[in-house]
Amino acid sequence: MPPKMTRLRFLSGDRVRRALGATAFMVVALLPSLAFADDELSGADTAWILTSTALVLFMTIPGLSLFYGGLVATKNVLSVLMQCLALTAAITVVWLVFGYSLAFDATGMVEGQVNASSFIGGFDKAFMAGITADTLSGSIPEILFFVFQMTFAIITPALIVGAFAERMKFSAMMIFSILWLILVYLPICHMTWGGPGGYFADLGVLDFAGGLVVHITAGIGALVACIMLGPRKGYGTAPMIPHNLTMTVTGTGMLWVGWFGFNGGSALGANGAAAMAITVTHISASTAALTWMGIEWVKHGKPSVLGCATGAIAGLAAVTPASGFIGPIGGLSIGLASGAVCFLASTTMKQKLGYDDSLDVFGVHGVGGFVGIVLAGVFCAGTFGGNLGDVAIGSKVAIQLYAAVVTIAFTGILSFVALKLTDMLVGLRVTDEDETQGLDIALHEETGYRY
Repeated sequence: MPPKMTRLRFLSGDRVRRALGATAFMVVALLPSLAFADDELSGADTAWILTSTALVLFMTIPGLSLFYGGLVATKNVLSVLMQCLALTAAITVVWLVFGYSLAFDATGMVEGQVNASSFIGGFDKAFMAGITADTLSGSIPEILFFVFQMTFAIITPALIVGAFAERMKFSAMMIFSILWLILVYLPICHMTWGGPGGYFADLGVLDFAGGLVVHITAGIGALVACIMLGPRKGYGTAPMIPHNLTMTVTGTGMLWVGWFGFNGGSALGANGAAAMAITVTHISASTAALTWMGIEWVKHGKPSVLGCATGAIAGLAAVTPASGFIGPIGGLSIGLASGAVCFLASTTMKQKLGYDDSLDVFGVHGVGGFVGIVLAGVFCAGTFGGNLGDVAIGSKVAIQLYAAVVTIAFTGILSFVALKLTDMLVGLRVTDEDETQGLDIALHEETGYRY
């Protein structure tokens, strides 16, 4: 007789009944979770997006703060750090009060139908109305989606700071950034990521993690801002050397690592799409860094640390919109293209046109985002290792170009409006005396270093 049968032979009838009853109770208790497992929270996805949220916030404070802080003069380093820090706090409050709602409230949106809700959300989720710890957005808590998207809203206007560094009033920076978020970021975010019925979403525009929403908007806003403010005192005649490249390279590393959360987290799950997004992000950054460095090496005889760091950021910006749709070949190609094109935009083009984009926000993020948006339409195809299979590349590129041009025009006009309103309220630029003295002392009565 088999051992298990021997075991049952010695069980009393009462014991068997009790064992069967306990088993039945456990099955009944587990039935609800078994039946609805596909609709419930995923611990793995939640853990990954929690991590990604921390990584993206880390990109602004301290990553971007240090990257920008090292590039300005010693007398202005605290002003840049302060701008990034204060914007983090201010945008957080705006996002809670109505920003998240205007970006992601889907009330009135109908897939395939263009109406007012295709361009901006409503106020149904203002102050997170109706959202609790148990409310889900896909397989993660909606409160987590809220805070993950908040980190994107924080870093986008913070990027623009680099264009007008060393010459804008702190009060003007705060007012302009909030106005710009409302007028530019929230509508573009809603049109792209707000869900079916969003204008760009219904067109089939590919923007995985923010080519349109983050980089083109920030780049164009930066270009308009630096032109309206005018160049720094001494621009073009006096040397303007970064005061601490060690700080800038440290910030570059933080941004690079944080970008894994930026792009990988945009998969909104712990899955193969997140893994591929991280992989192509790293490949693009590496290729762009080598490309920029190589061009400088050939052109000037020596590779610069600043060039290598800036190239890496260009590759990260450019791959962002494509990262969820391409394979390693796409990452390599976008890195190569962005390294070369952003180098030309940040050097030759800027010099010829004469605008003072202090820290090359337009040349790196605006141009890089445009390159990535367009090339996403090419390298998403299965032919190049993309995950969209058989794609009509010409048609897809045309859609991507259309979305980029609309975003550029929209951002340019509304950025101008935001700057004009700010100028009317408090003025944009510090006085000549304050600029000469440095913004650290003039605006904050503090210094970054002990002399």
